[in-house]
Amino acid sequence: MLTGAASDDDDDLPAVSAERLTGAGDWIVICDHASNRIPARYAGLGLSEEARASHAAWDPGAAEVTRRLSASIDAPCVLSNVSRLVVDCNRAPDAPDIMRGQSEIYDIPANRTLDQAGRDERMRTAYDPFHTRLSEVIAARPRTPSLIAIHSFTPVYNGITRPWEIGVLFDTDRRLADHMLTRLRARGDLNVGENEPYAPSDGVYWTLDRHGTRSRLPTVMIEIRNDLISTEADCTRWARILMEAIEGWTP
Repeated sequence: MLTGAASDDDDDLPAVSAERLTGAGDWIVICDHASNRIPARYAGLGLSEEARASHAAWDPGAAEVTRRLSASIDAPCVLSNVSRLVVDCNRAPDAPDIMRGQSEIYDIPANRTLDQAGRDERMRTAYDPFHTRLSEVIAARPRTPSLIAIHSFTPVYNGITRPWEIGVLFDTDRRLADHMLTRLRARGDLNVGENEPYAPSDGVYWTLDRHGTRSRLPTVMIEIRNDLISTEADCTRWARILMEAIEGWTP
């Protein structure tokens, strides 16, 4: 069983990690909800340990799949090291849920009383470094990369069961998504969602739109049900599934 990203409150830990930067693959793998870490200066946001460990704070298993996929295709990966309850790096700066006061059943007390100075500090120290580093990694690639963002979702949300095992999300450019949908469905052993359980209209495509769509880079967002990536073996399996799903892709 994966223990996940323990809430390491070390304020010295960088807000973002960029790994395998010399990889030869024409991809960049992104995980903007990789960690549930809440830096010590935020005093845990007033959350219980249960809330900090829950999917409200991060995407369980997504970082492990990201790193395994990055290794298997020899491509860079960029991961946020700060909980999305501090600031959600996959939201527009003016999105109402970028520093949400409630996530499903959990209240986030510190976010309910957050003033503008506090919001600005979080943007400056956690949000901006992630997007700046991702921009740098993209700009440094010798060839135009395709972007693939890895997320996970809970099997039940607000009382509604989600039957999909994997979701493939796309916005206006669906070339890469169509390639992956075709290959994933051809397996015959997966319940594959198309713009499920979320869609760009929910505001969840921000990172890919900002760094990919605007520059006409191919993009796709992957959502894997988090009960299916709870062990190291699970994460290895899903990284292999994704590697096979992108095989043969050419922009």
